[in-house]
Amino acid sequence: MSPRRLAEPRMQPATFAFTAENDVWAKGQIARYPEGRQASAVIPLLWRAQEQASGWLPQKAIEHVADILGMARIRVLEVATFYTMFNLEPVGKFHVQLCGTTPCMLRGADELRKICHRRIGEQLHVTANGKFSWVEVECLGACVNAPMTQINYDYYEDLNPEIFEKILDEMAAGRVPKPGPQIDRQMSAPILGRTTLNDPSIYEDRTRKLESELKAAAEKAAAEKAAAEKAAAEKAATEKAAAEKAAAEKAAAEKAAAEKAAAEKAAAEKAAVEKAAAEKAAAEPEAKAAPDPMPTAAIAEEHVSDEHKPELLSKARDGKADDLKLIWGVGPKLETMLHAMGVFHFDQIATWTDMNLRWVDQNLTGFKGRAVRDKWVEQAAKLATGWRPASGIGDRPKE
Repeated sequence: MSPRRLAEPRMQPATFAFTAENDVWAKGQIARYPEGRQASAVIPLLWRAQEQASGWLPQKAIEHVADILGMARIRVLEVATFYTMFNLEPVGKFHVQLCGTTPCMLRGADELRKICHRRIGEQLHVTANGKFSWVEVECLGACVNAPMTQINYDYYEDLNPEIFEKILDEMAAGRVPKPGPQIDRQMSAPILGRTTLNDPSIYEDRTRKLESELKAAAEKAAAEKAAAEKAAAEKAATEKAAAEKAAAEKAAAEKAAAEKAAAEKAAAEKAAVEKAAAEKAAAEPEAKAAPDPMPTAAIAEEHVSDEHKPELLSKARDGKADDLKLIWGVGPKLETMLHAMGVFHFDQIATWTDMNLRWVDQNLTGFKGRAVRDKWVEQAAKLATGWRPASGIGDRPKE
């Protein structure tokens, strides 16, 4: 390989620096390497510098990369001159790298080289319109597809003079031809098609057997899976049904127990009410027959002055009145009348004098004589001690 030197000073730009975007990219590349190993990023940075400089590496670009990496400039120059992928002189818009190694030469690369001389000129010469330059390079690794060339980043393979001329024509017209093999074959497959192992019988039975085995295995696995899913679903359904049945039976038992308890409670309450009513009904005739301390007519005719009015309250103490219906002979209506009068508590009634009692009796419209006859003072005194009657209607006082 001939020595590689930098372009003449007249071709060199005065300065070079990465663009802001490329500078960010370069810092990202350097950060991939541990401290003290930043020089490992020299090749990718040189490559990005070559891309920024329109396909070649000026001296200032090499120096700029060396400064960024903290390397001696000669060391970066050694890298740039060693690898032929770095172009040390300006190149055309379409830079043709023609492979000149033995496989390509045996298949016509020399004819392609003549076309490059005729259409472009000497190696590394850039055409006047700036579109083309070329150089002969070592093996590009596509020997099966010889002869071939790399133009910029793309490979063009299986070339002949006519095809190569058409590719250059397309590029001259501003179009980029489809890269890869230029004949009817896939990648690097044989040009004449497969030449060995072509007999289908070699692997037909094996293929069919394998397909049959795979199909049977897949069907078996699918059947086992379906059976397992069905069994799981049936088990889940059975367990759900059993749980629902148990829940329903429990709910029914609880409902029946609640209904029974409610019925028993209602019956007990009804019996208690009926018993109390019967006792009251049985007692009323006797109460009516019992002689009054003073005949009702006499009480009705007697006039007791307000000086005998007992102590009355504007409202119940602590906002809670005693249940005056526990006094024998006092029903809801009489209790309401007493509340309106200012009577709310047993101990309040228990303190009444005989004249207090007669004054109250006198003011019980529609029930005059009741307080005296039913001995409210005696009953209230007993109730004020905390005693309570067995029934909810009080105990009939004894004669």
